[in-house]
Amino acid sequence: MKWLKTEVSVGTFQNILVFFVWLAWAQFTACVLVEMKAALSGVGVPGRVPGAGPSQLLARQLVAALLLVGAVAGSFTPGLSQLGQGMEENQQPTAATAQQTPGLFAQQQEQAAGTAAALAEQASHASAQAEAGGGTARQDDTKFYRIQPPEGRHHDSLWEIAERHLGDGRRYKEIFALNKDRTQPDGSKLSEASLIRPGWIMEMPGDARGGDLVEMPDEAPEVSPEVQQQIHDYARTGDHAQGGGGAGAQGGGGDAHVSLPEQRPAPAPANPAPAPAPAPSAGQEHATPAAEAGHSFGLPEALLAAPLLAAGLLGALGHRRRQALWQSAFGAVGGRRGMEPPTPEGDAQDVQDALLVGADPEGVRLLDRSLRGLAASLAAESRALPVVYAAWLSAGDLHLQLAQPAGKPPAPWRLGQDQTFWMLAEDDAGRYEDVDTAAPYPGLVSLGTMDDSRLLLNLESVPGIVSLSGSEADRAAVFASVAAELATNGWSDRMTITLVGFGEDLTPLAPNRLRHLDDIEALLETMEAETRQRRGALGAAGHDSVLTGRTGPAQHTRWAPQLVLLAAEPSAEDAVKLAELAADASRLGIGYLVGTGSGDLPGAAWEMEITGEGKLLAPLLGLELDAQLLPAAQQRAVVELFVEADPDRGPDGPVNTPPFLVDISEQGRPAVYARLVGPYEIIGLDTPDGERSALLHEALALLLLHREGVHPRVLSSALWPRGVTDDVREALLDRLRAWLGTDPDGTPRLGTDRTGRLTLAQSVVSDLDVLRSLYHEATQGKGVDSRAVRGRLLTDALVLVRGPLLADRPEGRYRWLTHEIVEAQLPLLVADTGLALSGFHLEKGRAEKAIEALDAALRTAPADERLWNELLRATHALDDPARLTALAADLIGRSGARGLPPRTEALLDELLPAWRDAVEAAAAG
Repeated sequence: MKWLKTEVSVGTFQNILVFFVWLAWAQFTACVLVEMKAALSGVGVPGRVPGAGPSQLLARQLVAALLLVGAVAGSFTPGLSQLGQGMEENQQPTAATAQQTPGLFAQQQEQAAGTAAALAEQASHASAQAEAGGGTARQDDTKFYRIQPPEGRHHDSLWEIAERHLGDGRRYKEIFALNKDRTQPDGSKLSEASLIRPGWIMEMPGDARGGDLVEMPDEAPEVSPEVQQQIHDYARTGDHAQGGGGAGAQGGGGDAHVSLPEQRPAPAPANPAPAPAPAPSAGQEHATPAAEAGHSFGLPEALLAAPLLAAGLLGALGHRRRQALWQSAFGAVGGRRGMEPPTPEGDAQDVQDALLVGADPEGVRLLDRSLRGLAASLAAESRALPVVYAAWLSAGDLHLQLAQPAGKPPAPWRLGQDQTFWMLAEDDAGRYEDVDTAAPYPGLVSLGTMDDSRLLLNLESVPGIVSLSGSEADRAAVFASVAAELATNGWSDRMTITLVGFGEDLTPLAPNRLRHLDDIEALLETMEAETRQRRGALGAAGHDSVLTGRTGPAQHTRWAPQLVLLAAEPSAEDAVKLAELAADASRLGIGYLVGTGSGDLPGAAWEMEITGEGKLLAPLLGLELDAQLLPAAQQRAVVELFVEADPDRGPDGPVNTPPFLVDISEQGRPAVYARLVGPYEIIGLDTPDGERSALLHEALALLLLHREGVHPRVLSSALWPRGVTDDVREALLDRLRAWLGTDPDGTPRLGTDRTGRLTLAQSVVSDLDVLRSLYHEATQGKGVDSRAVRGRLLTDALVLVRGPLLADRPEGRYRWLTHEIVEAQLPLLVADTGLALSGFHLEKGRAEKAIEALDAALRTAPADERLWNELLRATHALDDPARLTALAADLIGRSGARGLPPRTEALLDELLPAWRDAVEAAAAG
């Protein structure tokens, strides 16, 4: 310990200082080596050197600068100063750097070489300009800029051109005014600030700076003669005396890749089958205009205006309820949980009704078939899928907006308003059938409407991060809408949607798709691994992007999209890391939507803002949409519907109690009796005259299947899925009231409850009501204590079964049954009744009677495995091996290529060990 008390000399201090200097230098050298290896190999985000945060960031910037200088000569030199701003200032130049160099951290060496050649040409031209005209442009100079192709760089936009060469992106309007409606070299004209194309020439204001990108027609020796001639010709089309900013510019400045498609003239009022319209009432003959629609009867407007989201939620909810129903089918017969789903109340009931009214399942079906059909057609022609930035649903037509021209589309698709639009007409979309191919664009998600056209943005194709600014509550409504539609949409197969900073309660919507992470640190770790894995998988498969992989043999396994929804604003450091990950994301099938309160997010390729008035603004894209939202109250109600339908909920859920019990005694004879189980028949009412009879019958059937009440808007949307005016709906209700009449005490048989929903009087009954009541009474009522009563009630119940629900319904009507769980409930109810009656007879050894009951149930529930197993047991009780063998052969024939279910096969092994040989011998004989 003596050396601790020794005086520190100057030499000792110098030695210690030298040691730490060498240690810091060694650490920085290690950081440079790590960053250089990662940059050259392209294997994901570099590893971290312990304790070297600032040093590694500096090394990363140094390596990036060296690669930039080597790849593009001097053309990127003005941007090098921006590389150091990512950690110090939350500035847009950082975003521009991330956008312009998407491949530097992602092994894009071939793209970088092409970019270098193009930008070297610009650099040479810039040098010539600098020598001829000096470094300062005169105010009266006429300058031109030629729009560059997107290979290896971010797509040009008027905003970015103005930002680079005029010092302020907001001056894009001046460029637009100078060039609006002037003929370009390809013969087209600039008509929208958001639509510019590579090869176009832009006249620039006289104070434009940046000689590397600004070309003068007489001073461009390094430009090809063809381009020089194009500039000369273009210069003669404008009035150079008018160099000011234009009052004619409208909307925001733009990215060239999301713009409103041109609409066809409205068709004549001869409506074909329903089409994927933007909303149930948009562009249709019987549609209710917004000004005439009146109030929404208290239903949530947000879901009424979101037809694709509503259809996805409704379909997923129906699937969840059917899953719970079938899962409960293997429980104890009678009194089990799950036969009757809970009847929603309050906000949940309003949201369910809004889903029924707003949903456009036909539009979802046609969108899905159209996109898969396009993928199949391109695969048959050995063509790759084009990169699609957005899809528009406009007046029944589907428009795909491509990142760049991709040639002539396969029929029945055709070119739209220009080479970057592929359009499928409404009539042609209806010709597509289901095809066995992967969903090509599963990342499409609705953002809102603009001029009666619905925009779906393809999140996984965006060349970088999509940022969303606005108040926290407004952003949350957008994030919830996007997450819910991605989780439940019908035009995708598999995907992973990662939610950060919100949405933990949304996971019940789709537990297999949605995952919730606690913080950004966990997100970065997860996405670094995912990005690295995808790059390796693409390289091993020999694909340049997930789009080419989706049409190959691995289409259903390796190329599902990964979409990140980050509601919490990241720090500046985390934003830079996200930008690095997102630089190559579009090639890998990864998309990022990130929230920000400030509206300035480093690395954001596309920026959007949600306002308090529900407008979604994207100035750089030239968009102003009526945003699609899922506000907090409706989000909670939607989640409640899914939680209540969860098949894995505990035993405290609902029990098997019918929603409406009728008096099954002789004194309970109804005034109006409708037979729905089998052919539709009504007893107690005269048949209405004329063509309105079918409509009245359908309305009554819907009311009979919903004894809890039907919202008037639900009824009208079920009968007129393409929309209807208020007066037509009210006229139908008047006729329905008159047809049903009143009870002896003067009470109308069609009434209205306190919530405004339509309800039927107890004197109007269906055979399904009676069937449910008989089974309930037999298994949970008087039949529990009396064997004779139980047998009589079960026998009466089975006699009511004459076939499937509404067996003779006309084609094209009763489409609302698609959303009804009753079509799944009825076979289970009939099977339960048959099983209960079979057990009743087998208790007394009456096997033939048991077989008769099971056969009767099988006519309505032919696929119920429980009935077949019970039929095997009852037949075995006859002690007739030949008859049991014949039944086994019949079962095998019905099973088809799938073979017998495992439980049935095990039961046959127990009852008839030699059944396989016996069945083969019977077939051979």
